[in-house]
Amino acid sequence: MASQPDNESRQPSPEPNPPAEGFAHPAEEEFAAFLDFYRIRYQYEPISFPLRWHPDGRVAEMFTPDFYLPDQDLYVELTTMKQAHVTQKNRKMRRLRERHPDVNIVLIYRKDYHEILSRFGYGSIDISSLREDQIERVLLSQYEIQERVRELGEQISDDYAGESIMLVGVLKGITFFLADLARAITRPLAIDYMQLSRAVDEGVQVDKDLDLDIEGQHVLLVEDIVNTGMTMDFLLERLRERNPASLEVCALLDKAERRLAPVDVKYIGFEIPNEFVVGYGLDYRELYRNLPFVCVLKKDVYENISAG
Repeated sequence: MASQPDNESRQPSPEPNPPAEGFAHPAEEEFAAFLDFYRIRYQYEPISFPLRWHPDGRVAEMFTPDFYLPDQDLYVELTTMKQAHVTQKNRKMRRLRERHPDVNIVLIYRKDYHEILSRFGYGSIDISSLREDQIERVLLSQYEIQERVRELGEQISDDYAGESIMLVGVLKGITFFLADLARAITRPLAIDYMQLSRAVDEGVQVDKDLDLDIEGQHVLLVEDIVNTGMTMDFLLERLRERNPASLEVCALLDKAERRLAPVDVKYIGFEIPNEFVVGYGLDYRELYRNLPFVCVLKKDVYENISAG
């Protein structure tokens, strides 16, 4: 038997390739649209694995998985409901695992799309309901958020080299971002929280103040989203009165086009358009916080909730 290619020579490029001109089967096109909707990177048929060789060394049988998901290092092979096709593909899958045991691959039916999503960390959320009835589109995928939070953590750790940091979060939307950001920062740090409310006649009020003294501390105010900047301006003024050694702002999302108050946000995760976003801590009436991605909520959804 001819020698098999090493791992490096048969790994696809880490960047997804553009889809081919037309898919081989409607199920593949449907699945590709499904991946695109949730901003999951993929490559369509990026590589063929040799399974059997002729005595003279020529390849006798190849297996080309339908999709490769680089962020999950996962190959996906779709199948139809015809048992004959399932049997044939299972045979190829067994040979693939024998010849290439390091390849991570799954064989799925179209009806199993939601099970695949659970592998990406989306848990038990009713994805189909969100897609069809509630979400306009996914704006930022779970992977994009994770990568950007990691980058922010590295940048902040470098900027505060040799110093300790006080992270101040504003409840409740900051919950997930602050936790992930804190884990991505390698400097010594403490965490404290404030909670605000907005009264019709009195403007922004502090419902819960800090428990810790920030005088002489390097303070990083961590926000989930900055809109007009009015609330941020209020908070920064209150925090400056306590004489921190330094005071900067880190925001996951920035709607710069809505800015009214000229606040300086040093660390920005993503600049986003002026749309109603939920997920990753952001809510509408306490719903949607547990989504691991950030998505645009359909206008009629929050209007219906308000009417109810």
